Amino acid sequence: MVATDPQADVAAAQSSPGLLGQLIRFALIGGFCALVDLGTYTLLTQVAGMATSPWVDIARAISFIVGTTTAFFLNRKFTFAGGRRDGKAQVGSFVLLYTVTFFVAVGVNQLMLHVLPESAWQHTLCWAVSQATATVINFVMLKWVVFREPSTKEN
Repeated sequence: MVATDPQADVAAAQSSPGLLGQLIRFALIGGFCALVDLGTYTLLTQVAGMATSPWVDIARAISFIVGTTTAFFLNRKFTFAGGRRDGKAQVGSFVLLYTVTFFVAVGVNQLMLHVLPESAWQHTLCWAVSQATATVINFVMLKWVVFREPSTKEN
């Protein structure tokens, strides 16, 4: 039988690496993108003078957008390629997910700024807690909502 769907060969070549493989890829990509995010945040807070309110929130927002945009494209290509689909639903799911995690990351960062005592490491620790929270939300939602793989069950 000949496949009539030109994407069939592409989909077969982009099969899922399995949960463990996805976790490993997500962690590696996430580590790289976390460095991009933290580097952006540090540059803005320490070099650009955005370490005080309200600028620190803007710095966190910018760094989040830079880091997560990079993570989305890398994860789409290498981690969740088996669930990759083109279309408005996937883009809409991505935008909704990252909108929620954006507010979670900025909110947790702000909360940690109030909870943790002032120190030389305060901004970095606040960023780390907010990043970890957003990362867990992102993996779960990317795997099971945004890049959900089609069911392989036959009806």
